[in-house]
Amino acid sequence: MTEAKIVEWLKAEGEWVEKNSPLFIIENEKSTVEIEAPTNGYLRILTPINTTVPVLAVVGLLSGADAVSEHHAGRLLPGGLLPAQQMDGPRDAAPYLTLASPTLRSLATSPASVIVRASPKARLLARKLAVPLDGLNGSGLRGMIVAEDVQRAAARPTVKASPVAQRMAAQAGLDVMTIPGSGLQGRVMRQDVERAIHTARSAQPQLNEKPLPIPTDQSGMFSTPEQAPLPRCSVPKLSGLRAIIADRLSKSWHERPQVTLTTEADATNLVAARQQLNEELAPAGEKISYNALLIKLTAQALHEQPNINVQLTEDGLQTMPIHIGLAVDSERGLLVPVVRGALHKSLRQVNQEINLLAERALKGRSLPDDLTGGSFTITNLGVYEIDAFTPIINPPESAILGVGRIVSKPVGLNGQIVLREMISLSLSFDHRLIDGAPAARFLQRVKQLVERPFTLAL
Repeated sequence: MTEAKIVEWLKAEGEWVEKNSPLFIIENEKSTVEIEAPTNGYLRILTPINTTVPVLAVVGLLSGADAVSEHHAGRLLPGGLLPAQQMDGPRDAAPYLTLASPTLRSLATSPASVIVRASPKARLLARKLAVPLDGLNGSGLRGMIVAEDVQRAAARPTVKASPVAQRMAAQAGLDVMTIPGSGLQGRVMRQDVERAIHTARSAQPQLNEKPLPIPTDQSGMFSTPEQAPLPRCSVPKLSGLRAIIADRLSKSWHERPQVTLTTEADATNLVAARQQLNEELAPAGEKISYNALLIKLTAQALHEQPNINVQLTEDGLQTMPIHIGLAVDSERGLLVPVVRGALHKSLRQVNQEINLLAERALKGRSLPDDLTGGSFTITNLGVYEIDAFTPIINPPESAILGVGRIVSKPVGLNGQIVLREMISLSLSFDHRLIDGAPAARFLQRVKQLVERPFTLAL
């Protein structure tokens, strides 16, 4: 994570804030996270909502009688004792820092000092060699920085650049060491890389470009682009959740040899079972969804055939716990909340958990745990009258089940043509980890459970 978006401030400008009370909300990848106040104080908001800021950027200040604290996106650091100006108001009101203070301006623009774990010998050597400890990867016990890490860092050129600046320079093919920095002590920032990219593009010679004829009026006369420049289309960059979805699905498609199997199941008994369950639950005001039934059916099939519920880890192919994700279409984009331990939960528990997870996802209030840890995903497009489709695997999972609509069709049954409720099922799987025959057997078992849902009671 290199940046976050401030989506909501839960306290007003100048309001007194109690320690550990919810202060603001950030958008962290696919979830939103509440950040609590680290201390008491009056709030000064430095970053408005819907603003994306890099990690460790100052987003607000909390000031009290004799101290101020910085709250960064993801990290809290003490600001120390600073002079303050009095607010207009009661005499007992705590001093309140404003951006007019030179000390505060320096504080708000300076990089944060990160508390790191390092051995005493490593700290002494770092001071001697002038090597900053923040940013070093420790090779000692539990990631502690040791003397050897400091020596290796001193032997290589020091890159004084923010993580965002380093990433932008690498993507543009620029050496960050050659870019002048405007940050503290010459640190290369995002804007420095943007200027370098603009300068590099402007310096590129425009070769073999011929002016395109452009009509200037109804007389048929034409001018060159120098006389009448062609309008250029501005394509906005992907950002936020849309960028994350694009990146994950692109990697899934390019890194995984994906194969899709499709079958059709008779869902007549599934429809009848749901209707009977809902009649029983009507006095309690509950209603079982098809998604809850599908999650329970799929969990049973995964339990019987665990070779489908696998992931490729550093230790090799690993069978995962049965945690099933359900794709939810929200205003922010596609989210996949996860029902953990679906096999061992009752149908009512699964249904209630789905409703809760979907509600939080639609409101943009998903917790980080809501959207992580899935081992298998179900995506249901039946509500959009879609029959069969090719779902894309949700990495790092190895398979995904696509569910189409339930529709009445004439089929042959016991020598007669009758109307039955039919449903299409599509299984996409990673062919590196799952062979075609086991995938076909799994899809066949899901079909059997759809057609005989009451076997779940056994």
